[in-house]
Amino acid sequence: MFKLFSIILLIFSWIKHILFSYKRYNVYKTFRNKLYSNWISFEFKSIGVNMNINKPINLQGGKYISIGNNTGIGSYTILTAWDNYMNDKFSPEISIGNNVWIGEGCHITAINKIHIGDNVLMGKYITITDNSHGETNFEQLNIHPLSRPLISRGPVRIEDDVWIGDKVTILSNVKIGKGSVIGANSVVTKDIPPFSIAVGMPAKIIK
Repeated sequence: MFKLFSIILLIFSWIKHILFSYKRYNVYKTFRNKLYSNWISFEFKSIGVNMNINKPINLQGGKYISIGNNTGIGSYTILTAWDNYMNDKFSPEISIGNNVWIGEGCHITAINKIHIGDNVLMGKYITITDNSHGETNFEQLNIHPLSRPLISRGPVRIEDDVWIGDKVTILSNVKIGKGSVIGANSVVTKDIPPFSIAVGMPAKIIK
């Protein structure tokens, strides 16, 4: 019985491959993402030509987000620019340059300013944030995290030609210089000079 079921499953898979091969699926996926990109582009402050957003993404505050030419955004990316939280008001700005690739599942969130330059390559599951929930003093640690005010210690600036590995976290008040490489799983808490290689938690320059 099990053998018969396996044969039927194999035949079904073969027929499915003939009718809708992986190559045809990729063509469909490309077409679907183009439609999705055009549809969601109206939510942004400005958008460049030949932008490609892979469905789906989570977008909040798109009117504060600018994206350049030939830039791609992977599926399940979260882009959030918050102009208010509880009783506080903010003036957020996220700018993403030309020829940037943002990998799947990345999270970019601002209440202040995040700038990503041209030709930046980002891996998967990266977090870039210019804000956090409250201070780390005793008074605020006694408050539920969601009830603490959002604060920013400064903007984030990522200059041109930077390569950021998978699962990196970049915190507020950080500048990553041109041409630098940030190793996978690193946590960037301080400025990284141009043309440096940094790894670790917290990230340290190794070259």
